[in-house]
Amino acid sequence: MRALLQRVSRASVRVEGQSVASIGAGVLVLLGVGHADDAATTTTLARRITELRFFRDADGRTNRSIVDIGGAALVVSQFTLFADTTRGRRPGFTNAAPPDLAERLYRQFAEDLRGGGVADVQTGSFGTEMAVELVNDGPFTLWLDTERPA
Repeated sequence: MRALLQRVSRASVRVEGQSVASIGAGVLVLLGVGHADDAATTTTLARRITELRFFRDADGRTNRSIVDIGGAALVVSQFTLFADTTRGRRPGFTNAAPPDLAERLYRQFAEDLRGGGVADVQTGSFGTEMAVELVNDGPFTLWLDTERPA
């Protein structure tokens, strides 16, 4: 799995002009699922995110987790995180998981965040064209990849 985390003061998703999800302070997670991912991968990644200290404390240092601040999470499926841009001028997406596996693990990941103590977890609309809006807090952006180098 690959996740691009954006610490946000707010974020939302619209589909065909209609709001489907909206959060205040917390994290926007753009989530890509690969062929080798499984339920254990979602649990591991969700735990990393809930324990990651990238929110400010009273002194302005990044010492607090999303759970510590009572922040929200907006999870948006993003198969393009598995784009292969090594050949030609058009990205290939064969490294992304097939839709049935990706959707199942995407939903499981959101549940794992809830199970890890994030009270407000919202999701985008899997498999649709979405307009994602966000206001970066910082800006503070992190890349997480569960794939282990060979």
